Amino acid sequence: MTSMNDMKKLLIMGYVWPEPKSSAAGSRMLELIELFLSQDWQVVFASAAALSEHRADLPSLGVQEKSIALNDSSFNEFIGELKPDAVLFDRFFTEEQFGWRVEQVCPNALRLLDTEDLHSLRNARHQLLKQSQKLAENETARQSVDPVLASVDEIYAKMASDDMAQREIAAIFRCDLSLMISHFEIELLSNYFAVPKQLLHYSPFLHAQVPEQQSLPSFSERQHFISIGNFRHEPNWDAVLYLKHAIWPLIRAQLPHAELHIYGAYPPPKAVQLHNPKQGFCVKGWADDALAVMQQARVCLAPILFGAGIKGKLMDAMRSGTPSVTTNIGAESMHGDFLWGGLIENNAQDIAAAAIKLYCDQALWQTSQQQGTIILKKYFGAIDHSQSLIDRMSTLQANFVAERRQNFIGAMLRHHSLKSTQYMSQWIEAKNRDR
Repeated sequence: MTSMNDMKKLLIMGYVWPEPKSSAAGSRMLELIELFLSQDWQVVFASAAALSEHRADLPSLGVQEKSIALNDSSFNEFIGELKPDAVLFDRFFTEEQFGWRVEQVCPNALRLLDTEDLHSLRNARHQLLKQSQKLAENETARQSVDPVLASVDEIYAKMASDDMAQREIAAIFRCDLSLMISHFEIELLSNYFAVPKQLLHYSPFLHAQVPEQQSLPSFSERQHFISIGNFRHEPNWDAVLYLKHAIWPLIRAQLPHAELHIYGAYPPPKAVQLHNPKQGFCVKGWADDALAVMQQARVCLAPILFGAGIKGKLMDAMRSGTPSVTTNIGAESMHGDFLWGGLIENNAQDIAAAAIKLYCDQALWQTSQQQGTIILKKYFGAIDHSQSLIDRMSTLQANFVAERRQNFIGAMLRHHSLKSTQYMSQWIEAKNRDR
């Protein structure tokens, strides 16, 4: 039995407290925590975010929670006493805020970055969408703009001129390993931004959770459409508006008794105001069990206009045996060469037509359901992603000095860019003291 003193220590720097029932990011973080615990790591989770009502009960897992403050040298004392063997930054923002302090106090700790999805990619697509929406003559037309299907060259051009991409990719270089959930993002970083592939590790959701078909509600036992996603995540809110203004009226005209049930954590008043049972547009809000409500629906609608990474709602749809209609952006890096578990379309008319066809055609629905299961088994479940990450961590620890020496750009960025972050943070801390 490993004693507590002998256990390896992992400090997770949380951008927010993990909420596995609110977002895919929360589910993924919990998977990572459980993986490290299974490998006999002592895990400490620290965050400067306010404690949230839906956060996971980390202490019940044996994880120590630590509330920390931004721009405060008390963090240096905390990490100096903890002496972690590895630090996992939750999104690049936390690496920017705390990376220089980790470097200063624990320079030999492994630095891991969980990107969740590539924020700068999502931001670039959002900017391209906004450019198209500006040309619309009124609010309904603006919310009816279809997804902008930019080429990789166009995406790179947008990202390369954007401050967020420079910040995020600098953070990737400063870390020893970045966990990526999308093959598309790995190729983008490698081919266009010259990020060495040894700095990137493909680590999607660790458990495919393939459903047993016989245990799922059948086509005839299901009814209505579902859309789900945390309202604080901008792509989800934009998708709801797109459904409201452009897609649902077309579906409702053909299926007058069908309803669209919209679930998601933290619905703002402007979302609740869209609730209109007479139109079959039902804003349900928080779902205590996303898979349970997903299994009751016949079709999942996810008309993603912009975004990045793996879409948790579409993973949940496949796990629930619920065929989905989404866009190319929604399905990106989620099915490889396999046919999609539903239909993919990229404009409102085609999305609505696909949704109606999938809802009414039992044979197509059953084929799509089976295809979702194939994706879970053969695309996400083809290799053991947990073991793959464990093996990469072992290699990195064994060759730590050599691997870090190869990453000269990272060393250079840690030397220069973290100095500016350090001085800004210390200036803010001094100002706060003087108040």
